[in-house]
Amino acid sequence: MSDSFMVATRIAMTREGFDRWLDTPAPGPDAIANPGEMFDGWFWDGRRADSGWRNAAVGVTPREFFAERARWTGSGTSVLLHREGALEAYLFDVGYVEREVHTALLMFAAAGAFKTEPASDAVLFWAETGGGLREPDWRGWLAVLSVGVDLSRFTPASGLPPAGLAESITALRPVEDRFFQLVERLGEEEESWDWEAGEPFTTTTPQDELFVDPEVLGRPRRTPTRPER
Repeated sequence: MSDSFMVATRIAMTREGFDRWLDTPAPGPDAIANPGEMFDGWFWDGRRADSGWRNAAVGVTPREFFAERARWTGSGTSVLLHREGALEAYLFDVGYVEREVHTALLMFAAAGAFKTEPASDAVLFWAETGGGLREPDWRGWLAVLSVGVDLSRFTPASGLPPAGLAESITALRPVEDRFFQLVERLGEEEESWDWEAGEPFTTTTPQDELFVDPEVLGRPRRTPTRPER
């Protein structure tokens, strides 16, 4: 199993709803109907998730959480945007960092209250060396959280609609592309970094509004001057 772990989702909501969600504190595990069944029906089937929820940063807002990640140049990074009428998120961490994963899942569960579409949205959790999305029938998926307007719950593959994960994965391709743009830029910066200076690698690239909504960092949104990639 890879040491690279990802959480990704796309949840339709208005700009106003997104801004309100940013200031909604992460709820407790009871915001999810079956938190202990996180891995049921997936690659880690039979592994209980109960203990992991103790590490979640309950009470922290998405604004605080993603601002911290945007300023963090350690072993993880993320993309968080409001784009084309939806919250889009793609989180990467080296290792299964329970605080980051479980906090994000609780925040996305809370996003259900701001949804504009009645159908449930999928939050995907998986591990993959390349960091990208895999095919819908891939056996390595670790968990899928179905987020509804009033209820969020972990859903095994057998409980998904006939289309399975295909529609969710297709919808996530644009934010996946942003993630790889971020990875490419970080890689170029790190290669040109003067490591002989004996200083830690630093970068502001994850704070670019291509990768994080300016509202997260308290910045005004700029009028686009070129088409989004």
